[in-house]
Amino acid sequence: MSRIDLRSDTVTLPSPAMRAAMAAAPLGDDQYGEDPSVNRLQDRMAELLGKEAALFVPSGTMANQIGLQLLTRPGDEVVVGEEAHITWHEAGASAFNAGVQFTVAGKGGLFTAADFRAAWKPDGHVVQPPTKLVCIENTHNRGGGLVFPQDEIEAICAAARELGCGTYLDGARIFNTAVATGMALADLCAPFDVVGVALSKGLGCPVGSLVAGSREAMTRAVRARRRFGGAMRQSGILAAAGLHALDQGFGHLERDHANARIIASRIAQTAAAIDIATVQTNIVIFKLPAPLPDAATVVRRAAEQGVLVSAFAPRTVRATTHLDVDAAQCRRAADVLAAAIEAG
Repeated sequence: MSRIDLRSDTVTLPSPAMRAAMAAAPLGDDQYGEDPSVNRLQDRMAELLGKEAALFVPSGTMANQIGLQLLTRPGDEVVVGEEAHITWHEAGASAFNAGVQFTVAGKGGLFTAADFRAAWKPDGHVVQPPTKLVCIENTHNRGGGLVFPQDEIEAICAAARELGCGTYLDGARIFNTAVATGMALADLCAPFDVVGVALSKGLGCPVGSLVAGSREAMTRAVRARRRFGGAMRQSGILAAAGLHALDQGFGHLERDHANARIIASRIAQTAAAIDIATVQTNIVIFKLPAPLPDAATVVRRAAEQGVLVSAFAPRTVRATTHLDVDAAQCRRAADVLAAAIEAG
C-alpha cells in the first residue's frame, strides 16, 4: 500500500531535475556576497515581488522573525488575524526574539480596515502598548488556505500608513494566492513594507524562504539573519532549487487547488463540519463535532490505511495537497478519511 502524505505541502521531495540543478549550481561564499546562485535567486525574487531587494533565509519562521526585527521594537504591539502562523506555529519566537505582543482582529484569519483601526493603540499611552505593525497572512493556513481579499489588504495598509504603522506580509503561500486570484505577485505584495515568501511549500523546494523589501531594510536584514544563526556559506546548492522551481512556473498549483476541492467535497458528504467556500487553495480543514470520533482517532485510522493528515486541534483535522500527490491519490485519500469519520 503506497503512502499518501497530506500532512503538509512541505513533505514534497525534490524532483530528479531539481536535484540535478542543485548539483550543478555555481557556488561561492554567500557571507561575502559571492554565491552567484544565491544572488541570482535574490534578484529574481525581488523583481517578482516588486521590491528593491530580497534575502535568502533557511525557513519561513526566520523570515517572519526577521520581519518583526525590521519593523518593531520590544514592547510594541502587532495586529494579526485570528490563529496567525506568527503567533501559533513559531514556538513563541515573537515574544522571545522581538519582545512584541499581539492583538487579534477579525475572525477566521481575515479582518478589515475597520477591525484594524479598532485594535490600534497610539504612542504615549501610560499603560497600553503602541501598535507599530500589522501582519497579514495570505493565504491563511489555519483559516483553511483562505485568500485574503486584496481590496481589504490595500485598505488596511493605507490605514496603517496613516497611523504610522509598518506592514508585513506573511506570504509563505503567496504563490497559491497568485494562482487562485490571477494577480501578479508584485501587485499582491505592493501594499507591504516587508514580505516573506516560502520556497519549501507549493514550489516543492527542500529548504528556504526569502524576505523582501527596500534595499535599506534588506541590509539590516542581513545582520538580523546572522543573529538568528541563519547565515550560510555555499548556500547556492539550496538557492538553485528555488531557481529551478521558478523556471518551471507555479501554474501547477491550480492542480493542487482542484485536488483539495476533491477532498473537501467528499468530506462534505459526511457529518464532519466543513465550509466548502473556504477551500480556495490547497488546504482542507474540517471539524469533528461529537459524537464523531476525535481528530486523533481519525488521523490514526487514516494512517492505518496509508493516508497521513494532521490533527490541528482535538477535533480539527487538516489535509494539504501538493505537487507529489495526484487526483487519483486525493480521491482515495478522501474516501479513506470519510470512512475514518463515519466509522463512529
